[in-house]
Amino acid sequence: RGEILGLIGPNGSGKTTLLNLIAGLLSITSGRVTAAGREVAGWPPHRIARAGLARTFQVVKLFKDFSVIENVEVAAISARRLGRQQARAEAEAALELVGIPHLAHLSAGILPQGEERRVEIARALATDPRFLLLDEPGAGLNDAEIEVVLPMLQRVRERRGCGLLVVDHDMRLIMGLCDRIHVLNYGRTIAEGRPEQIRR
Repeated sequence: RGEILGLIGPNGSGKTTLLNLIAGLLSITSGRVTAAGREVAGWPPHRIARAGLARTFQVVKLFKDFSVIENVEVAAISARRLGRQQARAEAEAALELVGIPHLAHLSAGILPQGEERRVEIARALATDPRFLLLDEPGAGLNDAEIEVVLPMLQRVRERRGCGLLVVDHDMRLIMGLCDRIHVLNYGRTIAEGRPEQIRR
């Protein structure tokens, strides 16, 4: 917990597959998946989420007919079984943390891509994760949007204390954000170390 680990590698190296295995969206055929000392391999995704692992996706899928805050509330209700009033408070806190409280009552269907990504991260935070698995949080974002995402993710670590596993192709984001980086190629580790070691 509290570490930001980058996961990089070429397309097809297994990054998203690894996230799907950890989150229970794919079944492992060998090896183990443990979270906070508990074996979670074979658990259904909703149980893994309730155990403290939240995941975002490369392609954001919001409920377009819901407001921004309703999208976040749904996660708090389903993952934590909160009542509506408490879910609203959790959603407001998550939106504040990602820097978009002013968008709370807008329809999610009208948001630009950068704001959609922040709503999805807020939705993951509303589940109160110990670990947050982020699949391409910088995908499709311009330079200015990346400059917003970087400190926002650092803020998530500082305020929530959760560990972050970040998959991304944007090397500015990865090098500027991560404590450690793990490099995959065709499903195998080819390097691991601090950003300056990986850069060399």
